[in-house]
Amino acid sequence: MKKRLPKFNSDKAVLDFLDGDISEYIEAKRLSPISFEFAPKSKVVNLRMSDGLLGEIKKVSKMRGIPYQRFIREAIESALMVSGRKR
Repeated sequence: MKKRLPKFNSDKAVLDFLDGDISEYIEAKRLSPISFEFAPKSKVVNLRMSDGLLGEIKKVSKMRGIPYQRFIREAIESALMVSGRKR
């Protein structure tokens, strides 16, 4: 059974807490991998697609809890990795 998180009154208290073992506060079945986007986005791309395809993209991205444009970027990055290309 997972424990309730304690209340924190400072950033230092949070950092000290995270330095310890927090496994008893986590439900492993609810964890899922996430990706972070650190590179600045400076280029704009216009892309035409069918209403149905965009609708499916928006539906899947909503289920994953990410914006649909990020989902499209992830799909492109994934396709490049599969083809052996690196960013």
